Amino acid sequence: MRLLLRAFVLLAILLLPVVGGAAEPVVASIELEAGDTLVFCGDSITHQSLYTQYVEDFFYTRYPERKIRFHNAGIGGDRAFDALMRFDRDIAAYKPKYVTILLGMNDGTYADFDQAVFDKYEQDMTELLDKIQEIGATAIAMTPTMFDHVNHRICMEDPNYRGHTHPRSPYYNAVLAFYGTWLREVALERGLGFVNMWGPLNDVSLARRKTDPAFTFIPDSIHPTEAGQAVMAVAIINDLTPERRPVSRIAARLNGDKWTVTARGGEVESVEGTSEGLSFVFTAESLSWVLPPEASLGFDLTRAPHRLSNEQLQVAGLKPGKYEVRIDGTSIGPAVSHVKLGFKLELQSDPDTPQYQQALEVALLNKERNEKAVHPLRDAWRKPKAVWRAEPIDQEKLEATLAEIEPRIQELEALAAEYEAKIYAAAKPVPRKYEIVRVSD
Repeated sequence: MRLLLRAFVLLAILLLPVVGGAAEPVVASIELEAGDTLVFCGDSITHQSLYTQYVEDFFYTRYPERKIRFHNAGIGGDRAFDALMRFDRDIAAYKPKYVTILLGMNDGTYADFDQAVFDKYEQDMTELLDKIQEIGATAIAMTPTMFDHVNHRICMEDPNYRGHTHPRSPYYNAVLAFYGTWLREVALERGLGFVNMWGPLNDVSLARRKTDPAFTFIPDSIHPTEAGQAVMAVAIINDLTPERRPVSRIAARLNGDKWTVTARGGEVESVEGTSEGLSFVFTAESLSWVLPPEASLGFDLTRAPHRLSNEQLQVAGLKPGKYEVRIDGTSIGPAVSHVKLGFKLELQSDPDTPQYQQALEVALLNKERNEKAVHPLRDAWRKPKAVWRAEPIDQEKLEATLAEIEPRIQELEALAAEYEAKIYAAAKPVPRKYEIVRVSD
């Protein structure tokens, strides 16, 4: 019976029909301009305030002049129905331009595929998409994330495991794939944005397990760690910001006795030099995308720094020898040859650079913002959720509970806004003095 169920689910994924009617052009990229708001709607994986935080870090550092706003609208245990119940105050009130939706993990009930359960999810998700459209926003549909059934089986066999102990369907990861495939077809039909969260987490996990069979991003099989959530953030940026321009690309060339320095992603001034060295001042338009250290594994496995945050320095024409690169007087790594400099250096992941430290300051400040303002705000929503989950819903009690938490919501909104002002101030690039100094033959 289980084999038949598994075959049915996989066949359904392959044969799932597209809703009738002419398809709309899909959203290829999100265009967030000055003052726009992006809302992240979701369940506990959004409530964790991690992948959302890392996406915020990308926009804070890449577009510091735009003052884009963000709001986390995730609550632990949520299904699409719950998002509908809090829609007006927790989503519409922020007047978003885009709303990402990461739901489905709880909607499927952690069981084998059940048509009635899926029908409820389809009904509520369709209504949620309609409501987002009605407020003039664009929905960004995202597949459910990975359920790590391999790790779940290992945990269930471990007598010392103290996490989620309720048995889950061994086919639940495939069930989530079905939910995500349906959502993808709806996004295509409606012309929405779409992000595949399920694929990257499964793909990277599989690749790691070829050399480390016990590897997991998801110790409890449901909630990705910081590393896993970095993979999720990269998936969003990959799918919704297709532009692959580098953060900066500086090219210096000695022609005769004159240096020519050009730059993409910033401005160069005060150029001076000889065949044995060079100095100039560079003011970048943006900073590299840097995450807190605990997210580094997932960030590096996706090669996100190189692909999405490239910072290049090329210096050609120097006299043969070893050279030290200094930025604002700080030596950047060991001395390198003139040949290496003539090819290129990539600086985006070098913690010695002042601009890396500046971007890290932004990331750590945003981490503090999420820990002290965003996550507590999400916790506040648990109280009214307990009311609307009761059957029948006591509307009078629900309204009273919403009124009770409103002062706390406003307090935390104000605190988040204060942090955001500090973050944008910290994210503003400053002029940096570059020096290429010959240190040996």
